[in-house]
Amino acid sequence: MVDKLNTVLITEEPLSVESLYQQVQVPEAGGNCLFVGTVRNENKGKTVTHLEFESYIPMALKEMDKIAQSAQNKFELQLCAIGHRVGTCKLGEIAVIIACSSKHRKQAFEACQFAIDELKKHVPIWKKEFLQDGSYWVNSRP
Repeated sequence: MVDKLNTVLITEEPLSVESLYQQVQVPEAGGNCLFVGTVRNENKGKTVTHLEFESYIPMALKEMDKIAQSAQNKFELQLCAIGHRVGTCKLGEIAVIIACSSKHRKQAFEACQFAIDELKKHVPIWKKEFLQDGSYWVNSRP
């Protein structure tokens, strides 16, 4: 029986892979998987300078918790941790981390993919991409 709770957080501070990884570590877990999303320097042939994230945090945390619970139930996870940045993220910085632990690796891998896909679909976090020649809100232009 796992006595730890899933972790969800939204922060302006840099995310720590080690910190979220530690949140899912339990003796019952033999499979641990991390998804780490970082800011890349190019998108659709354009040079990216940085990203900015905004969120309706109370609702976003509730949705992230639902996703962690759903992943835990659907994939028989031990634990799930989800962290996302808000504010400005420079090139190479971590914007999102998903950490999952399970008895076996397959469930942990599948749960990480499920969690990031669900986060992008349902969590009210908005990304503004800054390019050398302007900026735009992602998913708001053709």
